[in-house]
Amino acid sequence: MAKKRQLSLALSLGNLGYHPACWRHPDVPADGNMRFSHYVEALKLAEQGRFDMMFLADVAATRDLDNPKLARERLHHIVKHEPLTLLAALAAVTEHVGLVATASTTYNHPFDLARKFATIDHISGGRAGWNIVTSFSPDEARNFGYDSLPDGKFRHERAKEFIAVTRGLWDSWAENAFPRDKESGVYLDVAKLNVLNHKGEHFSVRGPLDVARPPQGYPVAVTAGDSAQSQDFAADYADVLYAGQPDLESARAYYAGVKQRLAARGRDPDSLKIMPGVMAFIGETEAEARAKFDEMQRLIDPKAGLGMILPIFGDMSHLPLDEPVPLAAVDGESEYVDFQKHGSAKAKLIARVKEDRLTVRQLYEAIAEGYWHLGMVCTPVQLADMMEEWLTTGAADGFIYLPPFTNGAVKDFVTLVTPELQRRGLLRLDYEGKTLRDNLGLPKVPWHKTAAETGRLAAAG
Repeated sequence: MAKKRQLSLALSLGNLGYHPACWRHPDVPADGNMRFSHYVEALKLAEQGRFDMMFLADVAATRDLDNPKLARERLHHIVKHEPLTLLAALAAVTEHVGLVATASTTYNHPFDLARKFATIDHISGGRAGWNIVTSFSPDEARNFGYDSLPDGKFRHERAKEFIAVTRGLWDSWAENAFPRDKESGVYLDVAKLNVLNHKGEHFSVRGPLDVARPPQGYPVAVTAGDSAQSQDFAADYADVLYAGQPDLESARAYYAGVKQRLAARGRDPDSLKIMPGVMAFIGETEAEARAKFDEMQRLIDPKAGLGMILPIFGDMSHLPLDEPVPLAAVDGESEYVDFQKHGSAKAKLIARVKEDRLTVRQLYEAIAEGYWHLGMVCTPVQLADMMEEWLTTGAADGFIYLPPFTNGAVKDFVTLVTPELQRRGLLRLDYEGKTLRDNLGLPKVPWHKTAAETGRLAAAG
């Protein structure tokens, strides 16, 4: 009898949570995003809840401080830890959960980044993952010597070469390249060494990497994005795809499109795990979950709320908060760059404004519920029902949980949802593998003896 298909689970730690008012919650330490103990507690809970991995999103900048209408002084993610340093520290205090962090191919160098991720993979015993981004923020660009965000074509082409070089460097040494034979005095078998000697449009890297081959072969590669280009990129290079569909219909279409891209490249459909994000307020009863949600919604500062509206619809600060939004205000185009390119999510929000005649306050509250991702106020059974339906009907291979506030919402998931998923056979009872690839059901990447083999692999994904 075939084993029942199980969910992959990730915990995304967005500083103090994914609800914009999370830092004001009475149970949340306002300085928690700069406390190492805050992350340790979250990771211990994730292991208790049998999560595959923890995910740290990152932009190497404090964004949009030049625009006073965004009320950055009222938001909590102004400062944060550098993610790779944090991963290395967390590796020492955890045993099972994967450790994934964002690093940009636009503002790093492949030798340096390959070295760091290989080291974290060794320190953690094979639990490292790289969220590959090309970056979107002009503020980040200005921190690395650019006057504005580099052209998208440049960033994408640089990313492809960047990945090829990092993979070539991770192939510097065979698994058994180091006999370390004290009697003979032979430490290295030079026949099992690759020197990359890469010379390309963006990088010139000789190699080899001065770190032994990572335990996973290559750390797990994570990407995100809705656009056709993003889906192609994921099909070429990713092991995990962070998806953002807010409903079952759009999730199924996205899932089918990505899986078709894998087939076109000769990849096994199961070689890429598609994991939508879900932000859920969880209670033992619907009333309890609603009370948690309502408490958080009341904590939204109006200036912060207007800042949430700004990049989607433009400035509404001149409108009364408790009067319906003028339809012209949502039918027009925002003067601000909507870097997420929300597409259907924006269309659904516009429809809701029109159908329910939302006030300005209700509009920013609706955005806070879960705009670009799936938002829920639910019992453990309701959340498990949703996850099971998405898993079994071709919408997801797993989920990335976006806790609305940490670490209370993480504890809610672990104590209430994990047992329900385990009862249904949808989640492991215990960890069976040692590495992140093991736990995701992905094979270790074999060593490629020549740089040409590595290059072909990078081009093929």
